[in-house]
Amino acid sequence: MKPLFNTLFITKEGVYLGLDGETILIQQEKKTLARLPLHNFEQITVFGYTGASPALMQKCAEENIALNFMTPAGRFMARVIGKANGNVLLRKEQYRCSDEEKRSLAYAQGFLAGKLYNARWVLERALRDHPDRIDVERFQAGCLQLKQASQAALQCDSLDALRGIEGEGAKAYFALFDGMILQQKEDFFFTERNRRPPLDRMNCLLSFLYALLANDAAAALEGVGLDSYVGFLHRDRPGRISLALDLMEELRPVMADRLALALVNRKAIGPKAFRQESSGAVLLEDEGRKKVLEAWHDRKEETIQHPFLQENIKWGLVPHVQALLLARALRGDLDAYPAFLWK
Repeated sequence: MKPLFNTLFITKEGVYLGLDGETILIQQEKKTLARLPLHNFEQITVFGYTGASPALMQKCAEENIALNFMTPAGRFMARVIGKANGNVLLRKEQYRCSDEEKRSLAYAQGFLAGKLYNARWVLERALRDHPDRIDVERFQAGCLQLKQASQAALQCDSLDALRGIEGEGAKAYFALFDGMILQQKEDFFFTERNRRPPLDRMNCLLSFLYALLANDAAAALEGVGLDSYVGFLHRDRPGRISLALDLMEELRPVMADRLALALVNRKAIGPKAFRQESSGAVLLEDEGRKKVLEAWHDRKEETIQHPFLQENIKWGLVPHVQALLLARALRGDLDAYPAFLWK
């Protein structure tokens, strides 16, 4: 259980939510784990299948408290809201912002400056941990380039210019990615980012983790009442979760890239977890997918201090906290969207 920004996150599995007057009862196997005043919260997000009592759902609807249900893995299932709910106002503001390039740019700058900053610190961490196994001069030069790119991203005056800065930064980052693969070099290597389909094992692993992260970002956005299909950096396209792709940008290096490298460098996954199609596409086998999903779940259970809130939370809550911060920025409760900056 973690209250953040008037949102109660229930991450413990097998928990049932009940109501006693004006109090939420958090129960497991008929034992009450906690009692919390309902009026303290604007929304409640539950990760699990056990559910909530009809009385609590009715009370939340009457008090205009959103009640969100997620799977234990973080996939959005349903949202219970009352008749008078502010989400329509939030979404209308999101749509207006998406239609105005100047306003979209401000949010896009946060997403991409955060991505470039975090990519730089992935390289910095490699410099710190493995100075004897990497090309120190190349990595230092790459760190400097990413630092300059993240600063330039905050100063550019158009979305096209921002995309150009991000492209150059990504090129510098991925040029060094192979240098961070320290084990199984014959089977795992990285020459360039390729997808649809991925043509080597490392790109396959990255693509799969990016898909998991995109799903988590979309669920987080739907959970706070935003439309995951209407973005600021990624423009509208039928069937594309554009805002989720925006939100995940700053999280790619720290949540997906680092896990991919850890899986390979710790030999938690090997070449037999993949297969190559006649077309050249490289895909994960069923057993390989299972290993990656288990590692993803374990990583999301690890704890980190959120750089903006200065509170300890699980990695799995990071997309949800960022979605909350984005919603608050759109409402005007925050002066600007604070990107997730890892170090």
